[in-house]
Amino acid sequence: MIGIWIVGCEIAFWVLVLAGLSVRYLAGWKKGGAALLLMTPVVDLLLIILTIMDLRGGAEAEFMHGLAAVYIGVTIAFGHRMIHWADERFDYRFGGGPKPHKAPKYGKAHARRERQGWFRHALAWVIGSILIFLMIVVVNDPERTEALKQVPLLWACIVGIDFVISFSYTLWPRKGKGY
Repeated sequence: MIGIWIVGCEIAFWVLVLAGLSVRYLAGWKKGGAALLLMTPVVDLLLIILTIMDLRGGAEAEFMHGLAAVYIGVTIAFGHRMIHWADERFDYRFGGGPKPHKAPKYGKAHARRERQGWFRHALAWVIGSILIFLMIVVVNDPERTEALKQVPLLWACIVGIDFVISFSYTLWPRKGKGY
């Protein structure tokens, strides 16, 4: 059931983003669009409430419960950047705004962007790990929440791999064509 909630919240997040941008640029209601975009954190709050209710209701903690915390950490750390990316494209396509900037692919600018992405990933890990810890505390049943303890450890390995890749561009920047 928790997997369905995660998918549902991901869909709800993007529905709110698209609705907010559509209202802002297609209907011309800037405040209405902003209000819809500001509703995206409510999706995260709903997911954590449903997850805790499921666990408090007696469900055995699974990887998917931990994935709910991962999802929330990622949307908090990367959500603004994703919405900004979509907003630039909507503004260009429907609002007469400037052409969106492309992400740098080479050199120091690319290395900086990769490092910033890693810092966001690390922030997502911290947020998700705190949420998992809070779930464990709220449920207060070590046997039923054992699976949750593995999620931050697995995720830490992924963050470590991301660190090596992201910071490798600082030491060995990508070179553009002709170098």
